[in-house]
Amino acid sequence: MKTRFLRDLKVSAIGYGCMGLSHGYGAVPERGESIRLIRKAFDYGCTFFDTAEGYGAGDNERLVGEAVKPFRSQIVLATKLRLNKRDGDTAAVIRGHLEASLKRLGTDYVDLYYQHRIEDDDKVEEVAAVMGELIKEGKIRGWGQSQATEDQVRRANAVTPLSAVQSEFSMMERMFEKDVIPACEELGIGFVPFSPLASGFLSGKYAKEQIYTGDDVRRVITRFAPENVERNQPLLDLLQSMAQEKNATPAQISLAWMLHKKEFIVPIPGMRKMERMEENFGASDVTLTRQEYENLEKSLEGIPLYGNRTDEDIAKLRTMG
Repeated sequence: MKTRFLRDLKVSAIGYGCMGLSHGYGAVPERGESIRLIRKAFDYGCTFFDTAEGYGAGDNERLVGEAVKPFRSQIVLATKLRLNKRDGDTAAVIRGHLEASLKRLGTDYVDLYYQHRIEDDDKVEEVAAVMGELIKEGKIRGWGQSQATEDQVRRANAVTPLSAVQSEFSMMERMFEKDVIPACEELGIGFVPFSPLASGFLSGKYAKEQIYTGDDVRRVITRFAPENVERNQPLLDLLQSMAQEKNATPAQISLAWMLHKKEFIVPIPGMRKMERMEENFGASDVTLTRQEYENLEKSLEGIPLYGNRTDEDIAKLRTMG
């Protein structure tokens, strides 16, 4: 697979978002199958694996750590910590979270350590300083922010240069194109889109009649509401049309569009089946010409979108039966 850089971290052009192997999208694969999928991803050339302490209450870190153990030194392993406004000593709290993650991952360093959302804007510089200390100590190789604003990115980077910003980005969520992505380009920071296929919506594989149950965020993500699936059909039609022209799939066109945009963008789709892995990693070989990209951009401008994915909506899942 082709490679890219998140500042100075060399990674595969498409990474692996591992959250769905533990929770978030309904029934999860059997543990042995999840480990097999992660190791198969490495065989395909994927060298960038993403997890977080909050995915499955730490279980995802344990799973990913076990799976990547045979090739740990050959990959970039990313995880995240969540800081709360009520937390006390920032340095002590961050170090405590990191040590717990290292233990679950079965490693003595993390390549990329993100702050998972930013609840306390007043501590941006303080967090950045602690991350700088951890880099000097070799506990982490680089650090990042998630869903950060342009101001937060600039302030943090001025203290300790960021390796990457991980935020939602897809054809259905482009808010960060206005300011954060240009700032990343200016400052030499990588941009890592999560939900690059809009939680699978852009694959075109979900009908409005689909029923979602249990621990499945699509129950509360409004773009999956039956009426919005129907109203967003023009976008799926556009993707299907270009996919036929390029002998590809709608998901591959969605990822190829993203890869064409900027060289520092590295999407991390989630994959729970071998065929999805082959499809998504295969997108790195789908190349859009400049004219194809411009035509696609022009078409996208004329398509209204309905529904989105917000943290507030996802929080509702906890109280649903």
